[in-house]
Order: sequence, then structure tokens, then C-alpha cells
Amino acid sequence: MQIKGIHHVSAITADAKRNYDFYTNVLGMRLVKKTVNQDDTSMYHLFYADEKGSPGTDLTFFEIPRAGQTYPGTHSISTTSLRVKNDQALRFWQERFKQFKVDQDPIEEWENRKILPFRDPEGQRLNLVSDENNVGVKAGIPWDKSGIPEERGITGLGPVHLTVANTVPTKQVLVDILGFKEVGIVNSKLVLETGEGGTGAEVHIEERTDLSREKPGRGSVHHVAFRVEDEEELKQWHERIQKAGFPNSGLVDRFYFKSLYFREPNHILFELATDGPGFATDEEVEHLGESLALPPFLEDQREDIEARLTPLQTSEE
Repeated sequence: MQIKGIHHVSAITADAKRNYDFYTNVLGMRLVKKTVNQDDTSMYHLFYADEKGSPGTDLTFFEIPRAGQTYPGTHSISTTSLRVKNDQALRFWQERFKQFKVDQDPIEEWENRKILPFRDPEGQRLNLVSDENNVGVKAGIPWDKSGIPEERGITGLGPVHLTVANTVPTKQVLVDILGFKEVGIVNSKLVLETGEGGTGAEVHIEERTDLSREKPGRGSVHHVAFRVEDEEELKQWHERIQKAGFPNSGLVDRFYFKSLYFREPNHILFELATDGPGFATDEEVEHLGESLALPPFLEDQREDIEARLTPLQTSEE
């Protein structure tokens, strides 16, 4: 049993069309699945990833049209990172962000790695992180039809940043239950890693006693998912989390992967998700994300589900 790294991060948008335009046309990520929130089928669930939707590359969004403003604070997944190949790619993105008037900060040095902080149109807090000196979990492959040069494209998810009022209980869950290892302190944040390590397998925890609890809304993160090999291993994790006394969802079949959800003591929602079967289960790789995909257990509701959704054009037809 070993957590392999970050599986996906799920966030909130109030505008699926605007969200789709930014993440595909500006960032060059591929929409690999256009589906619905299985717990509330009135809202879209959009998955952006590398060319095949590889585990560890998915940034997903629930559309909540009436989502209010986010007021940043503790008990939160406060920043999501996206990997690029090298430092030169960061400079490419700096210029591209100027062209598209994306809100960004100067490139920063974090020990032996550089990052470029920026925000999406709804204030989603993001970093581009350079893999120039990275060793660890393998990156994905940028989508070759994105319009972004392959050497500069986004290759997956990097470190996830948590903001808490007290680091200790969150660290205990990650280390004692999920098996993460402490790496050290970087820019006042505790760095933990799992599996092969590196940018695709890190969690950074910042302790802030001067902030109140975050009020989530558009541009906030709902949960982070960590990678497990398969369903058999997920069952073992379920037993461990049960024995530790954490209320949890039990195993949930998301069709594209199987999941387990629980909240750590600072109320941040963690998910464990299997690497497979993957997004090509119900669509050909060449046509991922072009039409509304529904898992078999929702297919008989397709007509009603589509009637409640605002059409979102995601194919070239």
C-alpha cells in the first residue's frame, strides 16, 4: 500500500463556458471528459488533463452557476500547481499571460525549482511549476492539438497547497495514515511527499493563525484526490481509515475510477482514487470530451439531464 501521488484536484466554477475557454484555449489543456456531478446531475463536471487523461494530470471543475465569491482562509486547498517541462516554459507562459491579460505574479524561486503564480478569470489560485530539476513521478504528455508548443505545454498536476490554522493534525493524517514523508520547510510551508516523490507527489502545508476559515465559492477548490493502484488496494485503505476512526464514504464507483472520501481534522476533503479504468472507457481517445458522457447508471436519465444543462459546445462540429 502506497499513495502514488496526486490523482486529481476538483474545483468550482460559476461559468462552464468561460472555464472551458480559459483552460483549453489559453492553457492548452485537453477537455478529456464532459460529464455531470454524479451526486447532483444538474451541474456539469469538466475534466481537463493531458492528451489521454492520465492519472495525475486532471484538474476538474463542478459548475455551480450561483456560486458566490471566495473569501480565502484556512481549512482550504489554497493553491493548485500545474507542471511544465522546464524554466524556459515558465518564460513562455509569462509572455502568453501578458498577451491574454491573465493575472500573474513574477516568477519565484522555491529552493531548486521555479514557479509562476497566476489566477484564472474567477480567481482560482494556481502555480505553474518547472520540472527543470525534478526527479520523481513521471509527467503526462501535453495535448498535441492544443496550439501550445509541446515543449511548453502543461504536463500534469504539481504540489497541492493546504492552508490550515494548525499543521499538526493534518500532518498526522498524511504521514501516519496515508504514508507521506516529511521533506522539510520551503518558503514557510511544510513539504510532504509520497511514492516516487517530486512535483507530482507533494503536499505543501501552510499554517496561518491570522486568517479566518475560508468561505468557498467560484474559484475555490472542493477536494484533492490521491492515487492508489486499484480497487483491491483501495479496499485496504478503507480498512485503515475505518480503524483510524474517520467517517468516510466507503467505496464509490465513479465509473472512470473508484473512490473513497474522508475529511481530515482541519475539514479538508481528501479522496483516494484508483488509476483505472480511465476516461477511454466510454469514448475513443481521439474524441474524448466532445460529447456529454454519462456513466451507465445515469444513461436512462440522459434526456432529463441534458434538458437541465446549458449546452456547452466542445467539439469542432
